[in-house]
Amino acid sequence: FVSYQVEILDWKTKEQLCFLDKVEPNATIREIRSMFHKFYPQWYPARQSIKLDPKGKSLRNEEILQHLPVGTTATLYFKDLGPQIGWTTVFLIEYTGPLFIYFLFYFRMPFVYGLDERFTSSPHPVVNLACICHSFHYIKRLIETIFVHRFSHGTMPLRNIVKNCLYYWGFAAWLAYYINHPLYTPPSYGKKQINFAVIMFLLCEAGNFSIHVALSDLRRDGSKTRKIPYPTKNPFTWLFFFVSCPNYTYEVGTWISFTIMTQCVPVGLFTLLCFIQMTIWAKDKHYTYLREFKDYPSVRMPIIPFLL
Repeated sequence: FVSYQVEILDWKTKEQLCFLDKVEPNATIREIRSMFHKFYPQWYPARQSIKLDPKGKSLRNEEILQHLPVGTTATLYFKDLGPQIGWTTVFLIEYTGPLFIYFLFYFRMPFVYGLDERFTSSPHPVVNLACICHSFHYIKRLIETIFVHRFSHGTMPLRNIVKNCLYYWGFAAWLAYYINHPLYTPPSYGKKQINFAVIMFLLCEAGNFSIHVALSDLRRDGSKTRKIPYPTKNPFTWLFFFVSCPNYTYEVGTWISFTIMTQCVPVGLFTLLCFIQMTIWAKDKHYTYLREFKDYPSVRMPIIPFLL
């Protein structure tokens, strides 16, 4: 076979960083990252972005050298992504915070509301229910992180963890402050409103979990290759008939139900922000599916059936 020569340049300065001789044609980008790592131990593979073009997209680990639009002397570009952190660790940190922060307000710690207010009123039953639902949601997320999720990207930049934690932890504190406040007023329509919201909450949580399991099963063999998700025998997965990202649809439904249950403005604002962010993610995934699969179901929308 004809061996390749691979030249790796800095994406910004175009300075040559290393020259790899006698690289096998079937070498993957993952293997090239490992070769580069031997020259520069400080840039471990997860920190490396390897590109065909300085301003282009990063090449995936599975891509094979001889299948790329390069000659036998290939020029690739390196960009340092900065310190990385594993997605499992990211999610564990993001989701553990809200779980415990909420309890600080639920148990009405003296430094939160003050000693006098702590005993002025007993919490309405919906306050206890909201704590159970909020805790259940984040415990479920932690269990999914450890036992269900399979990540296509192993890491994310370490600097992003601060931003993500501010979002999740900050909102958890804001919601909990108002829901557990001694002056909190229960929902307008009482038990009917609360019971409806709890049923909706549980259905959406079950749906969200079912979708995560279905997506995980697509990569049971350890493959990182993207596949089209289809409905299974589980009725909760039938939403795949109509949307590309039903996990986000169910997630938004969970927070809508929590808003109805608590009738709390901060929860409603958090739900709105969740919906906006998840719509962005869903659209991105939807258009990636359309781009990669010619036979992708045309009836599907990103997040809301027939609408969005």
